[in-house]
Amino acid sequence: MKFSGTDSYVATEDLMVAVNAAVTLERPLLVKGEPGTGKTILAHEIAKALERPLIEWHIKSTTKAQQGLYEYDAVSRLRDSQLGDERVHEIANYIVPGKLWASFESETRPVLLIDEIDKADIEFPNDLLLELDRMEFYVYETQQRIEARHRPIVIITSNNEKELPDAFLRRCFFHYIRFPDRETMEAIVEVHFPGIKRQLLREALNAFYEIREVPGLKKKPSTSELLDWLKLLLAEDVPPDALRTRDSKELIPPLHGALLKNEQDVHLFERLAFMARREQRGN
Repeated sequence: MKFSGTDSYVATEDLMVAVNAAVTLERPLLVKGEPGTGKTILAHEIAKALERPLIEWHIKSTTKAQQGLYEYDAVSRLRDSQLGDERVHEIANYIVPGKLWASFESETRPVLLIDEIDKADIEFPNDLLLELDRMEFYVYETQQRIEARHRPIVIITSNNEKELPDAFLRRCFFHYIRFPDRETMEAIVEVHFPGIKRQLLREALNAFYEIREVPGLKKKPSTSELLDWLKLLLAEDVPPDALRTRDSKELIPPLHGALLKNEQDVHLFERLAFMARREQRGN
């Protein structure tokens, strides 16, 4: 079965090729791209399209690779020993399986999402090399070897917050999700807002791409932010003309809080508006 996108996810040709290549090679698919370009949701859509269970492992700055395998709950064992619980005599009662273990024991081939791997410590990817290669690991406390019933389809996302080790990259199939061009973006919007008025969409996209091209912008608005903005425009019944204005006092689009996410970028647009007003007075 090949991945070709879903009714709710517009996949470009190169993305479909990357997903299917990773599945065929049985290698993790490392997906990079701007935040908000659909990296995380890709795993959900692959699982839906291929009718596979999805197991999600969301990485934080404090996450350790061992947690994906299993954890030994020594605190609970100590508490139970103090209470005289018979469970303390069996150490397996205090072994807590992680997400990788869960994916290994899945009855059907699952999709395993390792989300935002670059948030973790630099050694995190290297600590998973052997397990992702051999699809097995050893539980020392119980002297048990855990082997994958079915090799999971591994999707790994990164926002490029830090470089990943070469040894880890060598084991992955890599794909960078380019920011959607206007045609692709129209298709994405149509999926989320079927039948949206063409004039409103045209003016909204004009304003959106103009904002992204402003020099000095600290955070460019993403696809997910555009969708939020359009939802607000529709809810507030904002007319297309309100997005087309070139009045120097209205350089910031209506409901801009959905697009501009920090004070530096808002101040940038305020300065542009001030300079535009000054030029108008000078003329």
